Amino acid sequence: MTSVLYDAPGPRAKRRNFLYSIVFLAALAAVAYWAYSKLDEKNQLEWAKWKPFFTDSRPWETYIWPGLENTLTAAAFAMLFALPLGALFGISRLSDHAWVRWPSGAVVEFFRAIPVLILMLFADAAYSEFTDVSSEDRPLYAVITGLVLYNASVLAEIVRAGILSLPKGQSEAAMAIGLRKGQTMRSVLLPQSVTAMLPAIVSQLVVIVKDTALGGAMLTFSELLASVRPMSAAYGANTIACFTIVAVIFVVINFILTTFASWLEGRLRRGKKSTGAVVPPAAVEGTAATGAGGGIGGAV
Repeated sequence: MTSVLYDAPGPRAKRRNFLYSIVFLAALAAVAYWAYSKLDEKNQLEWAKWKPFFTDSRPWETYIWPGLENTLTAAAFAMLFALPLGALFGISRLSDHAWVRWPSGAVVEFFRAIPVLILMLFADAAYSEFTDVSSEDRPLYAVITGLVLYNASVLAEIVRAGILSLPKGQSEAAMAIGLRKGQTMRSVLLPQSVTAMLPAIVSQLVVIVKDTALGGAMLTFSELLASVRPMSAAYGANTIACFTIVAVIFVVINFILTTFASWLEGRLRRGKKSTGAVVPPAAVEGTAATGAGGGIGGAV
């Protein structure tokens, strides 16, 4: 099939693409075999290294579940604060008032330009110097603060871009019926832009979940990835097995998050296709009867 953007491959192109596919699969198989042989050579595939995760609840109760709980706690609080802050700053950057627009833009650009790990380290130092937060809770507070500051600024840009992506006629129509700018933003622009923004927002939420691991690397935050080192030491240096189990858990969490977002996006799109008007059955039957009568009368 040929279209404006795509030309269907001819016989020579099909043969060439088939050969490329064979070469790629062969290279992929060679890399997989090399990785398997290296792991087997280091005895990383022995059942003894994987057995504790399938036959014993202690590694889950002692290391994995506490780390997963801390990861989900930090990610949940970061999402809870970053989403409304991002929406607030994103809308503020579109304000007609310069005294609102410029400070909002400066805050967003500042925190968006700083790596999230540096924000966590600064937050940890600030909590240590200026607050009474205990040393046990300080890593959690620092991780949440860093994630909120960075991701709120990124979400602000997502919100701003989503609103600006709407046709200008939406705002003009709202103003034509007498809505103020705040009412237009709240009742017209934001509801329509949510569907367009949703994939990017979900991608940023996935980033929040993964970035909690930075706290374990630098702030001794006992999150999921940080549980690998003590767990590997306790079960015979099975580092590959520990990393694999933790990676699978991260994949499952992010898959659940993206699946829910896809379902929500589809539901929103289906909801917008309906006019929302409810027609009584009697009206439908009356219209059908009138139409039928008119047809008969015309025929007669």
